[in-house]
Amino acid sequence: MTVVTVIGGGLAGSEAAWQVAQRGLAVRLYEMRPQVMTPAHHTGDLAELVCSNSLGSALETTAGGLLKRELELMGSLILEAARRTQVPAGGALAVDRERFAQEVTCRVTSHPRIEVVREECRTIPEGIVVIATGPLTSPALSSTLQRITKAENLHFYDAAAPIVLGETVRYDLGFWGARYGKGSPDYFNCPLTKEEYLAFWNALVTAEVAPLHEHEVDPEGFPVFEGCLPVEVIAKRGQDALRYGPFRPVGLVDQEGRRPYAVLQLRRENTEATLFNLVGCQTRLKWGEQKRVFRMIPALQEAEFVRYGVMHRNTFINSPRVLTAGFQFREEGRLFLAGQVTGVEGYVESTASGLLAGVNAARLAQGQEPLVLPRESMLGSLAHYVSTADPEHFQPMNANFGILPPLDPPVRSKQERKLAYTQRALRVLAEFWQGVEEESTWRN
Repeated sequence: MTVVTVIGGGLAGSEAAWQVAQRGLAVRLYEMRPQVMTPAHHTGDLAELVCSNSLGSALETTAGGLLKRELELMGSLILEAARRTQVPAGGALAVDRERFAQEVTCRVTSHPRIEVVREECRTIPEGIVVIATGPLTSPALSSTLQRITKAENLHFYDAAAPIVLGETVRYDLGFWGARYGKGSPDYFNCPLTKEEYLAFWNALVTAEVAPLHEHEVDPEGFPVFEGCLPVEVIAKRGQDALRYGPFRPVGLVDQEGRRPYAVLQLRRENTEATLFNLVGCQTRLKWGEQKRVFRMIPALQEAEFVRYGVMHRNTFINSPRVLTAGFQFREEGRLFLAGQVTGVEGYVESTASGLLAGVNAARLAQGQEPLVLPRESMLGSLAHYVSTADPEHFQPMNANFGILPPLDPPVRSKQERKLAYTQRALRVLAEFWQGVEEESTWRN
């Protein structure tokens, strides 16, 4: 019998192993805990949650809630375990973390087609493999990943700027243009007067910074390169430090031919221009502070943040260079990748990548083509994003409505728009998944 190997027993690995086994294949799941522990884990249970016990919003008209509904539609083990062990948390799906991990561990270890091997997997085995080792990938396997992905495509430090929803930018308070008029005007420029800049600068240098988690600190020290400094650190070098750095106005003029006092540039995050990155604004500010401070920039006064800036120890690959939208390696098709190492952010997003990687690993083992989910679905768009984003500026992404294809026709009301996105996603995915299941039934 064909055996599919899954490396890593976190959310993504447990989900991947379950999906493969549910499709009639034998699975060998490697989990190094408790023989080899990480700085963040405390038990040997599978799917142990190391940070919050919340899996985010359960409301269908939120991006996270929609992704949960999609996973339930596709038969997710993790979502089923979360529902069984949930605790009151308002509109969020929160779990009793010990019961949750125990539930997943019990379900996986008792599955007749899953063998759990409690040892560190230092190299990639032969055959079809799903690698789901998470942001705390062991040094030995990190070296193997460096070889597979090529060293320049593996990152150990997540220094990311905030990303805002394009439709919430005040385009009337800025202008499109490239510096010195070179190339096409792909950047949207958010100008500030002297008074606006000084108010922003003062708020930035006095804002609260998020503390690092213990497991995010590299014990041997990690170099912070000049190009990756937090924007608040640059600002503290002096009032004009930003104006000679990421907010420099040189080479930029507005519609009237005037050079602003300072300029924040927004760079497209996707071809549809539904998402924009705040160029040069990687930051460690607390999330609430990021919203407060960056909304002081006139063009961003109504901005909706789909991802906040982060700076912490992380392991992720440059997925657009390496992966397909099915979480399969482009150059070595027997290998799949799942979890945060792919560049998805969040518990549910990691689970989702594990589900799709597991389904596709099983399909490959059974002689079928790997699935590419419809772009209208949240998981389909998330997979599309991590496999097609600009590789020169790739940063991890979570579920958000900005990565979905625009509605046609557009919907103006924010709440109605979210509802329309949700209804479209669930309808399209349900039809697609029914076809997948019918194909599976026919083949069996």
